Amino acid sequence: MEEQQRRQEGAACEPREAPEESVALRFQRGFLAGKRLRDLPWEDLEQILKNSEDSSPLLTILQKTVFHPLCLKYPLSVKYRRCFLSELIKKHESTGAEPLEQLYEAIRDVLNTEETTQCYKSYLLPSGDAITLCESVAIISRGTTGLVTWDAGLYLAEWALENSAVFCNRSVLELGSGTGLTGIAISKACRPRTYTFSDHHECVLQQLSENIRLNGLLLPSEPRGHGVAKQETCEAELPGSQGAEITVAELDWNLVTKEQLAELQGPDVIIAADVVYDPELTQSLIGILQKFSSCNGDGKAPEVYIACTIRNPDTYCQFQTELEEVGIRWQVVPSPQRNLFSYDQHANITILRLLV
Repeated sequence: MEEQQRRQEGAACEPREAPEESVALRFQRGFLAGKRLRDLPWEDLEQILKNSEDSSPLLTILQKTVFHPLCLKYPLSVKYRRCFLSELIKKHESTGAEPLEQLYEAIRDVLNTEETTQCYKSYLLPSGDAITLCESVAIISRGTTGLVTWDAGLYLAEWALENSAVFCNRSVLELGSGTGLTGIAISKACRPRTYTFSDHHECVLQQLSENIRLNGLLLPSEPRGHGVAKQETCEAELPGSQGAEITVAELDWNLVTKEQLAELQGPDVIIAADVVYDPELTQSLIGILQKFSSCNGDGKAPEVYIACTIRNPDTYCQFQTELEEVGIRWQVVPSPQRNLFSYDQHANITILRLLV
């Protein structure tokens, strides 16, 4: 509770927009990222509508959400857009105002659109840039949970943007990259020298590569298939950057050898998000971290940051215990000051820095 209050107080110190504009921007940020509908600022909208002489606040929200260029080009799921527009219609009808033609046109278009197994979500950065990802509409799809973005990944990206010096001009390896949100955010905003995305599931690797390309970070190139399997490498063409080398690697934590890890050129920083939820998985994670600590040619262990959503306290505590048993110390990293991304603010998420 204290942490949440501190972050809210930090946000309160920032320049304030007019209430109507502020609410519209909150709808925009949450909608484009597919935030849970019940968590959007409906009560604030109701208050604005009570004090409004016309339907202009609703039209503003439509322009910033359903009619936003990102949504038009990279649409969210049909179900999500339908439910969102249905809720807007309820709010509009409760005011007794004249029908808003654009609102009913939008719902008609969505009702005539066929649902798909994939959709897009767009996450807005402080710079005004956006990260757009193709994700599964289902939490579990094709035998994996890696085709959706999880809260810990958003939280880690938020922290990274506030602590860019950790990544600037350094070699970074991400374990379990999933849809790629965290790595794309770091590659766009933190100027790493190299960044390696990694995962194991074939479908996840394919979607990950597509998302990286979608955000302009990975140019088409021929895969390199020796050592760490299915690597793809290119230089990121970012404004003002010196061309960070971006790599996608298939990495099986249980089967990888020290020689294969050596091909990753000894990362300065290792990160992972939402990989501490299964005791067997945490053992594999600790095992690969131990291998990295001994494979760096300069003898210097990498900095390691693990973002954890604590769903089962016993699993989380067991992870900490197993770290201590193999001589890996840990410390909790201070939380980010600002909430930049739309995720469950009540989720218990923490970042551990491991001293390997």
